[in-house]
Amino acid sequence: MIKSMTGFGRCEMTGKDRKLTVEMKSVNHRYLDVNIKMPKKLNFFESSIRTELKNYITRGKVDIFITCEDYSEGIGSLKYNRVLAKEYLNYLREMAREFELDDDIRVSTLSRYPEVLVMEEQNIDEEELWKDLQSALREAAESFVKARVAEGENLQRDLLSKLDVMLTHVEFITERSPKLIQEYKEKLREKVRELLEDVHIDENRLYMEVTIFADKVCVDEELVRLRSHIESMKETLVSGGSVGRKLDFIAQEMNREANTILSKANDLEISARAIDLKNEIEKVREQIQNIE
Repeated sequence: MIKSMTGFGRCEMTGKDRKLTVEMKSVNHRYLDVNIKMPKKLNFFESSIRTELKNYITRGKVDIFITCEDYSEGIGSLKYNRVLAKEYLNYLREMAREFELDDDIRVSTLSRYPEVLVMEEQNIDEEELWKDLQSALREAAESFVKARVAEGENLQRDLLSKLDVMLTHVEFITERSPKLIQEYKEKLREKVRELLEDVHIDENRLYMEVTIFADKVCVDEELVRLRSHIESMKETLVSGGSVGRKLDFIAQEMNREANTILSKANDLEISARAIDLKNEIEKVREQIQNIE
């Protein structure tokens, strides 16, 4: 199976001590780029989170949002910083004397100064917290991967359909090319007759001109390589896995062969088919950008 690089996954896990919510969404990216937004108390687990995600994702720009609500009683305690409060008080009184101001300091005022009263969290059982977080992360990642696989299946069907259309263009050009040479030979013979009238036509010279023309317009090698690239892309799509980069490389090679066919084309029908071929290749390349 192949995976799209766009997807969404979510998990909300509620326990007796906390509720964890993990949301994941991704868009196309050349490499794996993970951006994590979570509470500060979970920053300790960032490396573990990134390691865990590598089991599910290889490419894409992934945004992860993690929230944590603690339900435990006494998860924090209020601390009074006496030393800092005394320093604030001393400086305030000094300011009152220096500027001859009323000393109207109240407890309610002093308590609002930074770090005088601080809420400190109790020690967290990191092993238990990671166990809960890992479980929520895995469930969200599995949901995320399912969404990517579903979209990947749609991409696979669409790409295989486009490759079949490309093969019809290749078949047409393959059948049309030999006729082009024969038509050129007949046109050249007729033109020579018109110009020379009753003069005998030099068949050797005619054959030489046709050979030169055939060499200029021959696209047999390009058609063989193009057909090979199409079949290779089909096999890669069916085999699945993280094949986005490989498919992109094959598409570039396909485009190169189509360009050569178009540049050699000396026939309106072949030119039209070569343009259609390039158009289909471009559609394929656009879709491939969505594959992991």
